[in-house]
Amino acid sequence: MTDQSVVHSTFVIERTYPTTPERVFDAFADPNKKRRWFAERSGAPLEEFKMDFRVGGVDRIRTLLPQDSPFPGVALENNTSYQDIVPNRRIVLAYTMTLGDQRISASLATVEFLPTEKGTDLIFTEQSAFFPGADGAERREEGWRKLLEALANELAH
Repeated sequence: MTDQSVVHSTFVIERTYPTTPERVFDAFADPNKKRRWFAERSGAPLEEFKMDFRVGGVDRIRTLLPQDSPFPGVALENNTSYQDIVPNRRIVLAYTMTLGDQRISASLATVEFLPTEKGTDLIFTEQSAFFPGADGAERREEGWRKLLEALANELAH
């Protein structure tokens, strides 16, 4: 048997934010807010940020990896297409990640916003296909946990 060319993974992250679903959803929908918490949080040079938040819309984010990364100066590109949007309730998106000129993964993710007495429960579910050279499921989940922490910081302002 040959080495597997695709590794599949599913993970779920749940977070509670002490604010309304409308505010949490807006941090995904507003280009200025999303740019801050999603694209600029790592401090890596941002080469491109385009956002078209609507069903059928496409986002494109391209950064250069920092010098202390395993691939210093190499471009990391995220291309997202929105599959379903229900304001203040859910976002379903498909995205690919490319490192340099090599596609490393394709994912389907759902973000749910549930009102609670304490604010908003966010449930993030991702199903991924990782290709050779990919960061893998554990690193991807860790990356999303950091992004959702950056979202908490955005919401705190």
